[in-house]
Amino acid sequence: MLTLSFSTTIFLVEVVGAIVTNSLALLVDAAHMLTDIAMLAAATVTAILMQRKPTAKRTWGWARLEVLTATLGSMVLFVVGIYAVIEAGIRLFSSESEQVKSPSFLLFFGVVGVAANLSSLLVLYAQRADNLNMKAAFLEVMNDALGSFAVVISAVVMLLTKWGEFDAIAGGVIALMMIPRAASLFVSSVKILLEETPSDLDVDQVREHLAKVPGVVAVHDLHASTVASGMPQLSAHVTVKPGTSMEEAGVMLAKMQDCLLEHFPVSIEHTTFQIEPENYKERHSEHLDM
Repeated sequence: MLTLSFSTTIFLVEVVGAIVTNSLALLVDAAHMLTDIAMLAAATVTAILMQRKPTAKRTWGWARLEVLTATLGSMVLFVVGIYAVIEAGIRLFSSESEQVKSPSFLLFFGVVGVAANLSSLLVLYAQRADNLNMKAAFLEVMNDALGSFAVVISAVVMLLTKWGEFDAIAGGVIALMMIPRAASLFVSSVKILLEETPSDLDVDQVREHLAKVPGVVAVHDLHASTVASGMPQLSAHVTVKPGTSMEEAGVMLAKMQDCLLEHFPVSIEHTTFQIEPENYKERHSEHLDM
């Protein structure tokens, strides 16, 4: 919450600064900051909502909100980045484009941005490894700090050299830093929305490990996906020997769950296993045909 307050304050200051100085670098950094505010706000709201118990209507609670916000945020960030690159080119090569009005004001706003971002980094540093959300927030603020630092460099160069076009170069550089990150975030979010297998999980190895559990004959219809950051899930149909008792099936389930928690880079807590005796499909088909 404190980091979100810092980011919001920086955004408002940079918007005022962009209007006063006509700085593209400051405007792009403010747009970058706005996207981060949205993501931090979503992470904060999601963290609060995730404390609520799942309901019959929302069996996963509000966890998916984080993914939707990340997808929308990455799209906005990508569009802003492309616009900023085009605007930088126009300002560099057009003789009629407007220049920065006051490099000294720009330096002031840039220094404020750097100071506020460093304060946010100090707040997040101790919690950066708590979970994926905190790690992402830490990296977001670090990128913001680099953007504000680029604004400071731009202002200093213009004060020393009177080269007003350098602001457009700085704005373009900040935009080029944004675009790959936006694309990466979008791809990661879409993978979750498409329920792709977690990148660090090899389902063939999972199937092989599960099949080695005593009493298991085969594993099929294996599916793995991610609900939200840090929430992978897996389901599978497990064929067992005929006559397997409920007690024996319970032992198998415990061993399979322990396997998924401990043996792979992605620790999967949410698992669903359907226990089936051999020839279950054939018998089920015969039953349906009757």
